[in-house]
Amino acid sequence: MFSTADIRAVALSLLRPGPDTLACRLLKEAPMGLRELALRIGLPERDRAARVADAAHRAEAVLRNASRLGLQLITANSTVYPARLKEIVDPPIVLWAKGAGSLEARSVAIVGARRATPSGLLMARQLGRDLAAAGWTVVSGMAAGVDGAAHEAALDGGGETLAVLGCGADIVYPSQHRGLARRIAERGRLLSEFPPGTAPRPWHFPLRNRIISGLVQAVVVVEASERSGSLITARLAMEQGRDVLAVPGSAASGRYRGSHALIRDGARLVETVDDILDELEGVSRGTSSGRPIRTVNLSNLELEMAVGEPYCLDDLVAATGRPTPDLLAELGALEVEGRIRRIGGGNFLRLDAPASVK
Repeated sequence: MFSTADIRAVALSLLRPGPDTLACRLLKEAPMGLRELALRIGLPERDRAARVADAAHRAEAVLRNASRLGLQLITANSTVYPARLKEIVDPPIVLWAKGAGSLEARSVAIVGARRATPSGLLMARQLGRDLAAAGWTVVSGMAAGVDGAAHEAALDGGGETLAVLGCGADIVYPSQHRGLARRIAERGRLLSEFPPGTAPRPWHFPLRNRIISGLVQAVVVVEASERSGSLITARLAMEQGRDVLAVPGSAASGRYRGSHALIRDGARLVETVDDILDELEGVSRGTSSGRPIRTVNLSNLELEMAVGEPYCLDDLVAATGRPTPDLLAELGALEVEGRIRRIGGGNFLRLDAPASVK
């Protein structure tokens, strides 16, 4: 039912889970049996035969399960294996895929904080939508926060998006992204190096980051603190020769310290999608849907509010010194105009994009 080559590749990935440069290189060389592969990757002689037999048996079970789930196997020696991913030092031995999105399209990764601020989510959506409109595929990790916002915006913009998972391609994590996962499978691809049924584990996510950066031409970091996992993706991207760009933010909150460190180290500063297109294509298309943060038509109240940052009524009273009834009246008028949005917790958010943005 399954080819010897597929069983061999899956078995090798089970013997050597995670990145293994030697195993991947051997698989792409002249065909050799699984026992010889096990010898070449240095499995100890005392239990080599038993481990090889067990891996081959498990590989057939994994392939049967993947077929039942509608997952496609892509091996490192396959003609459909992504060309850019082959270039990295430690490509995955196999990929499990769901969907039919192109793996060779021009692509940009958008990554950032899981617990993103409203401004970070707004920027992720704006960049995802504008990149899709410019014909670029958006790649991310389908995590909560920036990742999910970028995927959704790319789909809403009529584009394709690829999600690289830290679990099996048949598992949705986080669970609130079930609807998003269905949309991605319809208009892009879900990808994982982990066999179907593999639960998410903390150490899986740093591993999947090398695949995110390896698939793309550039990585854009939106809202990364000093210890953000997004910085792992950025570092890997640099090592892989990819362009790295970063969105700046408020120095007061600490949520952008990682982003600012990247900019200090040479990452290009991103304010709109035109900065990304200029870096990758050498030309600004003027496609950005963003508007300058300050314009001559801003009200005094808006000038007291940074774009995308939440403010409670007490904050605004303290900042402006104006009576509460006056502020509420102006906030209501600005909300009607789509310049202010009322969000959870009684807070208000100043927008730099139409209020219809999701």
